[in-house]
Amino acid sequence: MLARATTLALSSHPGPTLAVTLLSAVLGVAVGMTPLRVFALALAIAAGQLSIGLSNDWIDADRDTAVGRTDKPVAQGLVTVATVRTAAFASLTVSLLVSFALGLAAGTAHLVFIASAWAYNAGLKRTVFSVVPFVVSFGLLPTIVTLALPDPATAAPWAIAVGAVFGVSIHFTNVLPDLVDDARTGIAGLPHRLGRVTAGVVAFVALAVAAVLVVVGARLDTAGGPSAVVAVVGLVASLSIAGWGTVLVVTRPPSRLLFRLVVVASLLIAVQLGLGGTRLVA
Repeated sequence: MLARATTLALSSHPGPTLAVTLLSAVLGVAVGMTPLRVFALALAIAAGQLSIGLSNDWIDADRDTAVGRTDKPVAQGLVTVATVRTAAFASLTVSLLVSFALGLAAGTAHLVFIASAWAYNAGLKRTVFSVVPFVVSFGLLPTIVTLALPDPATAAPWAIAVGAVFGVSIHFTNVLPDLVDDARTGIAGLPHRLGRVTAGVVAFVALAVAAVLVVVGARLDTAGGPSAVVAVVGLVASLSIAGWGTVLVVTRPPSRLLFRLVVVASLLIAVQLGLGGTRLVA
């Protein structure tokens, strides 16, 4: 049982799952949720991310086996495709139950988030529109949080824009290390078509744009804005990460470090919003 649970956890893309869950929890705290509601939000997001990661490994089992992915338990024969598929639907069920318990609007928004990600796994990753699910899903994330409040509301437009732009960075940096393997198995999404260096530069330019949008958007929001010190520190840190990432893209072969840099920047911006007292509600 323990071994099966471990292999399923490794099939769920634990890094991105943890990162998105933590990001949602930080945003929940930033909008003033009670600890219990933050926990429920984190549980819903975590289960949804588990379903997305598991569905990816289930759908891509043949591809991952063909290229000998050593980081995928299904490709190594450590767990069956049927087991991963069942776990994906079980996680999806838990996620939707908890999401709709937080409210009809929050549940519906999270359903769209997950459906968009599953559509990517099911085939959009092979097309020039591969970035669209990331723009849609991460653009929705701030609104899922604000709709989960006792008094539901949509997120501020600038917050939605920040999430959408982050989606571009996340998608591009996540696939860069896999470009060669993807090409062998017929995957040709937008970053594949742009090429390694161009896609990498676009990813970190998008990160820089997101960092600027946080500061400018929050200050234009008449409901409030981050303090000057928090805003400057957050902007400098995010732009530094964007600059470092760009240098790595141009000078070195792509690695998982690029994706981790984007994740760190997203968490920095979430903490910045919370400490700065910014209102994410429209």
